[in-house]
Amino acid sequence: MIEVDHLSIRYGPFTAVDDVSFRVESGQILGFLGPNGAGKTTTMRIITGYIPATSGRATVAGYDVFEQPLEAKRRTGYLPEVPPLYPDMTVREYLTFVAKIKGLRSHIRDRVDEVMKRTWVADMADRHCAKLSKGYKQRVGLAQAIIHNPDVLVLDEPTAGLDPRQIIETRQLIRELAGTHTIVLSTHILPEVSQTCQRVVIINKGRVVAVDSPENLTSRMQGASTIFVQADGPVADVQSTLQNLRGVTRVSSADPRTGPATFEVDAEKGVDVRREIASSIVSRGWGLLEMRPLRMSLEDIFLSVITEEPTAPPGAPGAAAGEDQVAEATHA
Repeated sequence: MIEVDHLSIRYGPFTAVDDVSFRVESGQILGFLGPNGAGKTTTMRIITGYIPATSGRATVAGYDVFEQPLEAKRRTGYLPEVPPLYPDMTVREYLTFVAKIKGLRSHIRDRVDEVMKRTWVADMADRHCAKLSKGYKQRVGLAQAIIHNPDVLVLDEPTAGLDPRQIIETRQLIRELAGTHTIVLSTHILPEVSQTCQRVVIINKGRVVAVDSPENLTSRMQGASTIFVQADGPVADVQSTLQNLRGVTRVSSADPRTGPATFEVDAEKGVDVRREIASSIVSRGWGLLEMRPLRMSLEDIFLSVITEEPTAPPGAPGAAAGEDQVAEATHA
């Protein structure tokens, strides 16, 4: 549904997006991650046709963003970081206006009522956009993105400014939209990605450094399997027993002053030692109180990937600039 092929954009000596490629299948939710200045917003602006690329190709629903921009935009809904509201219009007036410019010709009032209800802004239908809270402005921005029922949704920080309940509701809405819409979701809230997205693209210094599902990224980055074990027995004896199990590479223990001892047991990659751990503890009469696999969080993966990415010297080919530097270059 979305294909990005060797996309690059340069502003003078600065490279904002450097040879970026990824694909989003129909109905998927893709999480787009990266530190500030990594090139996320620039990439999304290219996909939505707001700015051109220096080189490369992007297609949305089979239409080339650069060669067939109107057809691509008809099939794209975009919520930028700052919702594009008209302050002097009421919510209903604004959404009616957006519906018309996006090509709706009939049943406009019904469609506006439907999206207002779906994004929880119906109670603000007659309030001017300028007088809305930040959270309501964000939700009206989401309403305008889906008003024409696009194939593709590009959402830049869709839960920014929302309270915890609204965040949960918005995540649920995004999950409901998947299947009938293909969604690219940019966010700094890493739990949001793990709870919402099927695939993740991590971008750093303008380059894609990882593309996979959250589960596969965890497996790839973790390397060895790690098991958390809580046992009621002599700490030194339990640790020695676990260390001598076949396939176990390391056993570390926590201070047991406040209760039963806990251990982290590392095993060789691809080796499942849980049965051996349980058997060795129970057969010696110790209590096995808890045993579960430990997985790297998405935050751990994110930090690992962007920290390990080599930094090119300033001015070197492929060295990417932060988006604040890009803005300066653009206005220079």
